[in-house]
Amino acid sequence: MGAIDADLGGGVIKQQLARPGQGKSGGYRSIILFRNGERAFFVYGFAKSERENIAPDEQVVFKKSARSLFALSEMEIEALLDEEVLTEINDED
Repeated sequence: MGAIDADLGGGVIKQQLARPGQGKSGGYRSIILFRNGERAFFVYGFAKSERENIAPDEQVVFKKSARSLFALSEMEIEALLDEEVLTEINDED
């Protein structure tokens, strides 16, 4: 993962994604729950042309989600993957 565009605290980061041919200004924003050296959860994405930013109350929800997800054991994460509650994306794919 490259440089973090915005650290919103509590394990929540905002990352800009370029739209092919338009650069970052015409691109997307993504909300990722991130703990360096452990894992990252993509939780939300939106086009910058459709929405300027996330609301403060959404940030609170994302931070609560980060606390919950990072508290899970490997076995609990595996169970959520098996139940298709979570989907894993490997960077080798």
